[in-house]
Amino acid sequence: MNNDVSIILSLSFIIFLSPFISKLIKIPITPVEIMLGSIAGYLGFISSNNHLFELIAELGFLYLMFLAGIEVNLRKLLEIDKTLLKQGFIYLVLLYALSIASSYYLNISRVFMVILPLISVGLIVTLTKEYGKDVKWLKLSMLIGTLGEVVSIIVLTFVSGILEFGLGFEFYKTMFFLVLFLILFILLFKLLRVLFWWYPEIKTFLMPHSDKDEKDIRISMALFFITIAITIYLNLEVAFGAFLAGIFIRTFFEHKKELPHKLESFGFGFLVPIFFVNIGASFEINSISREGLICNAVLIVTLMVSIRIISSLVFLKILSFKEVILFALSQSMPLTLLIAVATLAYYSKSISELYYFAFILASLFEVIIGMIGIKIIKGLKKEKITS
Repeated sequence: MNNDVSIILSLSFIIFLSPFISKLIKIPITPVEIMLGSIAGYLGFISSNNHLFELIAELGFLYLMFLAGIEVNLRKLLEIDKTLLKQGFIYLVLLYALSIASSYYLNISRVFMVILPLISVGLIVTLTKEYGKDVKWLKLSMLIGTLGEVVSIIVLTFVSGILEFGLGFEFYKTMFFLVLFLILFILLFKLLRVLFWWYPEIKTFLMPHSDKDEKDIRISMALFFITIAITIYLNLEVAFGAFLAGIFIRTFFEHKKELPHKLESFGFGFLVPIFFVNIGASFEINSISREGLICNAVLIVTLMVSIRIISSLVFLKILSFKEVILFALSQSMPLTLLIAVATLAYYSKSISELYYFAFILASLFEVIIGMIGIKIIKGLKKEKITS
């Protein structure tokens, strides 16, 4: 009981103090929450082995994937300029090709092939709040990041199947259900698109503009849990179901402009911080002194940033070199997905504990380097010559 009280009180203080500490030291809230969770775990105030704490943290992660889906408007994604879409796919292919080449050349775990190209829009959204949504390189980063996150989530589902079942019958059965699930989702998308076009009043009936009963939140939560239940039943990656639920909400209920903000307020104010605190609590501060940990973390950061800078050169026709670097740095902070895949790999024994801690440390380094790097480069004088 004392342990439960200690965890509850520690979470209360961390969730409350994180924004103030973040503002004071000028780095995003997420790494602050992870660091505070690690300190609380080291001091014995929080134990990541507590079942209830782990359960709520898992829910926090799924809700985070749900919020990531809410950033994806499928209609706008399908309306991307063909030339830009082609460049986006070339960029993603280069990321994966360079990741595979790096893994073979350095003779490191094959899990790196999946982890190095990961993209998440979570912290790109944070950048749009600071620099604005109409900044050219950031607008492009959000667009390509959305495409990349969809690919990353599918890859995450694929890899989690391999790590859990191996390349056997269960894996192929899971992949069959994944393909079937995606086909049904696409068919549902097309059906509802036609239905809502002919009968737009259905949307306002489900989510009225004037809503005293919070129907929009209730429907969103119902979809969130229904897709999670379906993916659990089909043995698919649960995060994928949560992600698709978010896409569904954003795509079909655009008239509720305030809904994403309401859902984000609840998530980032309560559930999501618990997930990050749990990640921090599972990271042993004493492990920093372990031989090779910092070197491996630096290697991961170097590889992830380098392959993005090289791949981003594909956009030199529409961005200046300075903007290409800014774009690459904004793409180099897949914090949540990086930790998610590393956790899956660690629990399936595909990577050692040393590499698991290295990935968590690298995820923090990336956010700090990315945020500070963008701020410094943005402060430089505009280049006289642009490509």
